[in-house]
Amino acid sequence: MRFDVLTLFPGMFAGPLNESILKRAIQAGTINVVLHDIRAYATDRHRTTDDAPYGGGAGMVMKPEPLAACIRAVLSMAPETREPSQPPVILMTPDGEPFTQRIAAELATCARLVLVCGRYEGVDERVREALIDREISIGDYVLTGGELAAMVVIDAVARLVPGVIDAESIADESFSDGLLEYPQYTRPAVWEGRAVPPVLVSGHHGEVAQWRRRERLRRTLERRPDLLARAALTEADRAYLRTLGWNDPTVGEGAEHSAATKS
Repeated sequence: MRFDVLTLFPGMFAGPLNESILKRAIQAGTINVVLHDIRAYATDRHRTTDDAPYGGGAGMVMKPEPLAACIRAVLSMAPETREPSQPPVILMTPDGEPFTQRIAAELATCARLVLVCGRYEGVDERVREALIDREISIGDYVLTGGELAAMVVIDAVARLVPGVIDAESIADESFSDGLLEYPQYTRPAVWEGRAVPPVLVSGHHGEVAQWRRRERLRRTLERRPDLLARAALTEADRAYLRTLGWNDPTVGEGAEHSAATKS
């Protein structure tokens, strides 16, 4: 998979791309991250890429000409994959759609992504209208630029690309199926008086699996109960959650349906 990143500050990516899993994936050729300096597409001798906003106000706005030229140049590059259509051009911006694990999984099916890193007060709206396919935000806060957001997207998407990490490692992790991950433990068995749950050293795989499932349910109910509305829950899951005080919305619906059927 290839990530094309359009940025005014390509040097910011040196650290994250040269450490840990991303570094190994790049070295193995499983993913490829290509950085494009937007300043290289400015036409004046000062390589100007921003200007004051029309209508006044604080800050500067990224000029349309250099950014558009950079996007078009990247799109015209010969693809390394056999993907028939052009890759999606994604702008990292605070007012984009919230980035989720579902979106990460969706993007991981693409052979190539073009990530545009905004700066200053943002990019000229005409570029957004003409050349941007999708806008993504990594949270309800404002960063100094889209570079850190692009790094988050690259990391979250790359780890879902086959061959980057062990598939088993992402099977039951947080948000994979709408639930948070279960607690993790390793050696020693007792640390500062705190022991590992006995079931995890019992050797009984069925009981371990049940414990982990219930811990995922419990943790999600405690920390992110909003996720339960979208999670894939079995009847056993629902019954267990009700013992923890969860107000199962389907219980009321069932009663109403039964009453309507009798009438």
